[in-house]
Amino acid sequence: MNKINVLDCTLRDGGYYNNWDFSKELVKDYLKTMSQVGVDFVELGFRSFQTKDFKGPTWYTTDSYLNSFSIPKKIKIGVMVNASELINHSSGYLKATKKMFLNAKKSKIKLVRLACHIEEFEKTAEVCKILKKMGYLVGINLMQISEHSEDKIIKVSKIAKAAKPDVLYFADSLGGMLPSQISNTINNLREYWEGDLGIHTHNNLGRAIANCAAAIDLGVTFLDCTVTGMGRGPGNAQTEYLLIELQNIKKRKLEILPLLKLINRHFAPLKNKYNWGINPYYYLAGKYGIHPTYIQEMLSTHFSENEILAAINQLKDSGGKRYNVDLVRSEFQRPVKLKKGNWNPSIKIKNKEVLLIASGPKAKDYKYEIENYIKSKKPFVIALNTNVCINKKLIDVYTACNPLKLIADTNLYRSLSAPLVVPKSLLSINLREKFKKLKILDFGVGIKENHFKFYKTGAVVPKLYTLVYALSIATSGRASKILLAGFDGYGAKDRRTKIVNELLYLYSSFKDAKSIKAVTPSSYSVASSSIYALQN
Repeated sequence: MNKINVLDCTLRDGGYYNNWDFSKELVKDYLKTMSQVGVDFVELGFRSFQTKDFKGPTWYTTDSYLNSFSIPKKIKIGVMVNASELINHSSGYLKATKKMFLNAKKSKIKLVRLACHIEEFEKTAEVCKILKKMGYLVGINLMQISEHSEDKIIKVSKIAKAAKPDVLYFADSLGGMLPSQISNTINNLREYWEGDLGIHTHNNLGRAIANCAAAIDLGVTFLDCTVTGMGRGPGNAQTEYLLIELQNIKKRKLEILPLLKLINRHFAPLKNKYNWGINPYYYLAGKYGIHPTYIQEMLSTHFSENEILAAINQLKDSGGKRYNVDLVRSEFQRPVKLKKGNWNPSIKIKNKEVLLIASGPKAKDYKYEIENYIKSKKPFVIALNTNVCINKKLIDVYTACNPLKLIADTNLYRSLSAPLVVPKSLLSINLREKFKKLKILDFGVGIKENHFKFYKTGAVVPKLYTLVYALSIATSGRASKILLAGFDGYGAKDRRTKIVNELLYLYSSFKDAKSIKAVTPSSYSVASSSIYALQN
């Protein structure tokens, strides 16, 4: 009977929820518990060169970080590397690999796993050879296996035979595989590969444990799991459930009490905060072959039910299998050089009041009064995203800048008569193609921290929120003042309210800033009036 190796990768895969920023207390308790419950390998995190945006210690999992812990003797420590970082490194993969890793004798790391796409496999195999010479156990993790043909998988099997990794993994990255597909994949990999096989499952369809069990029956000897399933999107096979199953399948002894205590102390509170786990959106993503991170991003940025479903429908038709971070970020934090557009809003806005209308419930409550004000005072009206509350005939332009919202609302934009103002330079080729028949006004945007600057056909902003973008349009257009309707806010304790308030305060500090007033109830720290008062 082949030994089953359980690899827990909670602090690596789970880091997609908390930016790999686990407390040392949690890590110490986690390592002790993994040793107590019989886990064989602990993948403590990634190892990475990337420095963009804040990421915590288990994104880098440096040797100095590992040396700060007492590692239980019963477990072996692993890290994962995105193979693309090494094979595409400017210095070449040999120098990059030796820069990233010490000789294994000088490190607490025993296992290095190289995550790669199928087109990267051949070069990744060369990195594997280097790491093995450095003394490491090496695994190669083939991502999104379900998307590849039988011939391609067999080719991988042949390359793996020559490279001789210690374990060849395949990942159900989209979480949609059936046990029959697991069987076919293993048979294809066994065409040439005779060594250890591993499986990494995702739980979109609730089949992660069942697929692990099917893999065991077919001779797979390395199984990935995470505590409470904490991992990207809906998460992974749950460690606690997998160990229970192995107790029955392989007669492994299990002392589960320490794991239950670890969950209650550390992971139950994290789950309450980040809310990973299966839901109908992840289920649909699994069925349609959509990368689960799209769903995770939409849920974390509070897309509505309609928006998420619309985005799923668009992504299944336009190719959502590979995750593209630039497609979904609602809060751009990286600097972007200004690319001016070709629309000058001052032609329409100069010296006029500008009314920005959001989709908060108060816009509907005061719909009649807002529409009367527009009819009588003739402000220039900018609707954020697809405002469906106010009469479409009263809206001068719509504006949006979140690419995923644009995808979600594609069909709605096609039904609107007013032009859509967008930063065209930030749109993907796919989105440009979708919108080519719409009347698009291109107002450019750049991103620079703590900065506002306004030009005739573009603006530099600190973060690309739709509100910030709309303020920039009005300011560059030389509006006399700016009014807000339907900007209810999220409540005083919501972090989004704090972010918006900080942006509004920053905007007001610049010399070109216009006066802003909310004319319907708002929780934002902004001057207020009443839609009723404006009609006197």
